[in-house]
Amino acid sequence: MDSTLASRHAGILLHVTSLPSGRLDDDALRWLDFLADAGLSVWQVLPLVIPDAHGSPYQSESAFAMDPRLMPVRSKPIDEDDFAAFCEQQAYWLDDFALFRVLKPRFDHRHWTEWPSEYRHRDPVALAELRARRADELDKTRRQQYRLARAWARIRRHASDLGIALFGDIPIFVAHDSAETWAQPENFLLDDEGQPTYVTGVPPDYFSATGQRWGNPHYRWDRMLADGFSWWHARMRHQFDLFDIVRIDHFRGLVGVWMIDVDSDTAMDGTWQETPGDALLASLQERYPDLPIVAEDLGVITEGVRALRRKYDLPGMAVLQFAFDHFDDNPHKPANIKPDDVVYTGTHDNDTCVGWFQKLEEQERAFVFEVLGQPPTDDIATLMIKTAMQTQANLAIAPLQDFLGLDSQARMNTPGVTDGNWRWRFHWDMLDDRLAPRIRTMVEESRRQHAG
Repeated sequence: MDSTLASRHAGILLHVTSLPSGRLDDDALRWLDFLADAGLSVWQVLPLVIPDAHGSPYQSESAFAMDPRLMPVRSKPIDEDDFAAFCEQQAYWLDDFALFRVLKPRFDHRHWTEWPSEYRHRDPVALAELRARRADELDKTRRQQYRLARAWARIRRHASDLGIALFGDIPIFVAHDSAETWAQPENFLLDDEGQPTYVTGVPPDYFSATGQRWGNPHYRWDRMLADGFSWWHARMRHQFDLFDIVRIDHFRGLVGVWMIDVDSDTAMDGTWQETPGDALLASLQERYPDLPIVAEDLGVITEGVRALRRKYDLPGMAVLQFAFDHFDDNPHKPANIKPDDVVYTGTHDNDTCVGWFQKLEEQERAFVFEVLGQPPTDDIATLMIKTAMQTQANLAIAPLQDFLGLDSQARMNTPGVTDGNWRWRFHWDMLDDRLAPRIRTMVEESRRQHAG
């Protein structure tokens, strides 16, 4: 287990787009300085990839490329030798991504399965002609990604100097309309025309009577197992180059996945299929002995999922907003949170603590204070943060919105709603001179290690 995950630390959840500039620039360095002043030693972000049309970074056209909108407005001239080295090191994904970015606008941004056959099926002659004819555009995309990688490397160096770990996030599946499915269709359950035969999701549960139909193509796990999970190794190597810790969203998919027939409009009709997650994690652990991965294990989780997480000593997740029911064994209740949990007041998919609390009925609010064992307070956000930090969890994290005590207007994402998400940003004047000392006091009182 990564050292940050094996001892008591505190962190903050804030996506890069929520910085005042929304970019990988000096604002990110200033933000890291604030974290150090506050004694926080972990910065968790959402995926840095290109978001979909609704702004979600969990459905991207590339599992590797950074969002160009994160580019600093000003950057230094490119060192051509460094750029050449970058292109060589990243060729395993960068060349196909550059081709994908050139072809998308050429065909009115239609799904790659609707492109002319020679491009849909990657005819070598057609692609060679494209490389020659559009060399400048391909080079522009590569340079863009180089600048983004250089900007992030600057941020990572500053974080390291301050003793702050960077915590990234990946969705377990990739989007159908992505460079990966186009370039390597053999890794996905697709027919001869590139269409999925089965799609991803989860079955009906107490959250949804019809389940959730996500629509991503499934992996061809048999092929991935046969070639030693080379695609997954490339993906995780890329993530570990960017981050100290990586969360895998929908970790239960490494035990089994819900197979929904592509013709089914809902997730109600499907079947579970086992996946070789044990073999995948074993192969990753050979290369990365500490395996700095956090398993997103929220929702209905089987003993098999818990056993796989424990086998590889991976922390799971607990969310305090889920703690307030009448079941004593609820794993989100503060008394049940263990050292190998990462505890959150809420995640990017939750309302802010203030917004969540405001929507509760009076008797439900009273029960919150009963479970927390604290007298009623008007500052529910601070109480939740203090509670999280006082648990046994080695890592306690809260979104910046909760540190600021903001209401639902500052919510990052509402699952199932397409519009109005992923837009929240803070302004520097929100971080007054009292905030960092107040947070540092909470860190010290909960016996958590400072940054630096």
